[in-house]
Amino acid sequence: MGSIRFEKDGAVAVVTMAKPPHNLIDNAMLASLGDAYATAVQGGCRSILLRSEMRHFCAGADLDSITTQRWSQDELVKLWAQLEDTPVPVVAAVHGAALGGGFELALMCDMVIAAETATFGMAEASLGLIPLLGGVQRVVERAGVARAKELAMFGRRQDPRALERWGIINLVTPESELPNVSMSWARQLAAGPTVAFRNIKTLANAAARRGVATADTLQEEANTGMWRSEDHQRGLKAFAVTGPGSAVFEGN
Repeated sequence: MGSIRFEKDGAVAVVTMAKPPHNLIDNAMLASLGDAYATAVQGGCRSILLRSEMRHFCAGADLDSITTQRWSQDELVKLWAQLEDTPVPVVAAVHGAALGGGFELALMCDMVIAAETATFGMAEASLGLIPLLGGVQRVVERAGVARAKELAMFGRRQDPRALERWGIINLVTPESELPNVSMSWARQLAAGPTVAFRNIKTLANAAARRGVATADTLQEEANTGMWRSEDHQRGLKAFAVTGPGSAVFEGN
């Protein structure tokens, strides 16, 4: 897959960005990332861990390519569908810098775990641009209009502790513990009720994009699939035997 490496760790798909020197984004890299997510789902993986083997998570777009490889609306819609709506939970493990498009790639994940030494930022305005992959609206979803304008207009690098307080990322951990903590989250999600997680993700994304009323219209369909799932039956049996919080899901 070129700049993207894919491997399986049990039920976890480990997707590693490996484009020297700083995982700068171009169309080929985005296409490979989408392919890796699709491979994970087709291969029966139950969660995805997105990480980097370079010095930084991703330092933004390749400036040589964005002037010639501009993304059309159709291409952006396809990209968001591939990365945000993939039917299994996606965890980002961020170290180093997540800048511009790198920050946006993290925002497209369901959960973001960052090393305490990581930095985040949207610096596109300094080039007379706006965040190109939907970063403004995704910060609005997570932290509100005021924070989105602050991050995009000032373009300052942000400490992960601030983003954790604002609800933009989920967890900050010592850099030495990032690989283990992020993999632990991915494995816990992979061991959980896949049908329920898929529907939670669908409802949450629908509510964030189109409001609670839209998500409410999807609730009955989600409920029906959940009640019929093998995960639900296993969960009931485990609850009856050992109490809440003990179910382990290995299928569906």
